[in-house]
Amino acid sequence: MNEFELIQRYFSHIGQSRPDVNVGVGDDAAVCTVPKNQELVVTTDLLVAGIHFPDDTPAHAIGYKALAVNLSDLAAMGAEPAWFTMTLSLPEPNESWLQEFARGLSELAEASGVLLIGGDTTRGALTIGIQACGFVPTGSAILRSGARVGDHIFVTGTLGDATLGLKGETGKLSLSVEAQKYFSQRLRYPTPRTREGLALRGIASAMIDISDGLVADLGHVLESSAVGASIEQGNLPVSDYYKELVDQIGWDTALSGGDDYELCIVVPPDHVASLNKLAAEWDCRITEIGIVDQKSGLRIVDEEGSLIEVAHPGYEHFSEQ
Repeated sequence: MNEFELIQRYFSHIGQSRPDVNVGVGDDAAVCTVPKNQELVVTTDLLVAGIHFPDDTPAHAIGYKALAVNLSDLAAMGAEPAWFTMTLSLPEPNESWLQEFARGLSELAEASGVLLIGGDTTRGALTIGIQACGFVPTGSAILRSGARVGDHIFVTGTLGDATLGLKGETGKLSLSVEAQKYFSQRLRYPTPRTREGLALRGIASAMIDISDGLVADLGHVLESSAVGASIEQGNLPVSDYYKELVDQIGWDTALSGGDDYELCIVVPPDHVASLNKLAAEWDCRITEIGIVDQKSGLRIVDEEGSLIEVAHPGYEHFSEQ
């Protein structure tokens, strides 16, 4: 099977047909139309075997997650997803692997209303690069730089699950069968909070998705906005399975574990009621964890207000540790 047969067989019909795609897979480049009074939001993520996912991760999960992490970035900007391109490096064209990879990719694409419009394949170490594009009404993208003193900080879902899934899969943590199944599902199949991101346009002052850990990612918001914040450790939302382990593992995983792809949302005080009204209709939980203040940096406090030191602020690809 050559490169063009591979593309035609597995990737020529990924996602929903869209009227704004004039030319898709099969030409030298895609041709698309950006709707009137909309801005194009573009993001990209690269997933490398052995770094972003264990080598034995099922192909279906790899395909799903490769798209999910990009849709999560769009959600954090309040963007409606539309198109994506993909570059795929493969050691060999294993047909059963490709079939499952394409199925995982296609299932999320169909559910999200996005269309694969182009890309490239090559021989090499297993690596997937996806560029996703979406739309926001002009001037309405939710940026990291909009947080202001007095704003409230919320997160969707639960924190730390994906990291615990990875630790269990790699033998660094002993988990029950039920807990491992739950954590692995959260690791392999993160839920892009697209619906929530779209609803937060005009409500959130700043937002980011939690890919490298809450402390690291909220820190990016605070730095971009030139503010600080304090969050209460006891308010962190964690799953029931995490609670069963908290005496053993503590709270650092919830604070610094990456790969959950939940949204960290900053909301002005006069928009909190609107957020709570929206959240009552969401499938995921939402939890207030802290307040934006003037003092630079992020402070984690316990119930008595005492500062808590975080051993590892979050994931960093080029850290020397």
